[in-house]
Amino acid sequence: MDKIKVLLVEDEATLAMIVQETLNSEGFDVSIANDGVEGIKMAEAINPDILVVDIMMPNMDGFEMVKRIRKNDKTTPVLFLTARSAVNDVVEGFEIGGNDYLRKPFSMMELIVRIKALVKRFNVQQISNTAANTEEIQIGKFLLNPVTQILSFGDEAEELSHRESELLRILAVNKDKVVTTKEILLELWGDDSPYNAKSLQVFITKLRHKLENDSNIKILNIRGIGYKMVV
Repeated sequence: MDKIKVLLVEDEATLAMIVQETLNSEGFDVSIANDGVEGIKMAEAINPDILVVDIMMPNMDGFEMVKRIRKNDKTTPVLFLTARSAVNDVVEGFEIGGNDYLRKPFSMMELIVRIKALVKRFNVQQISNTAANTEEIQIGKFLLNPVTQILSFGDEAEELSHRESELLRILAVNKDKVVTTKEILLELWGDDSPYNAKSLQVFITKLRHKLENDSNIKILNIRGIGYKMVV
């Protein structure tokens, strides 16, 4: 089995060295970048399986780095390392292309579990996208392309984040059916914690705003269970 290639973008040299040595001893292949500028160059050069990115860094922070990478690379999973805990901060990370987050200080075992789970989940999603999600999905007067993540309304087009696109796809393909909060969180967040449930609520609100040009589309909150899209 090939080693999981990790690009760690972290400006704390001691922490970066500890993470690198620990992960390498566990069979990973870890490269280190010291800030977002170097991270972008190395991501293009080594094509990692996953990006592990600190948010607060000099020269270019993790959010800006991932935002720029996502212009050309929408599939490599990103795990943010953060000392922040506010829901809005975490949601911002998801919106610009992050896929998971881990709060500092963290245990090395938890980091390893998160990396393996994220890489596995994205490999499965890529296979699923290739096999079943290449066709555009009609949602009322909107059209969603789940591969390019483009949501179209007439001549207008908007590029969604990966999480927005996948959430909208799940609701659309299950139109008129209730999708449980647990199902959504496990598929898109990999964790059905109450904290992630609050993040999901924020994304639901954002999708409602994006779809408001068609008043026939409703995303209903089925209290205590989940969500249902009706058109």
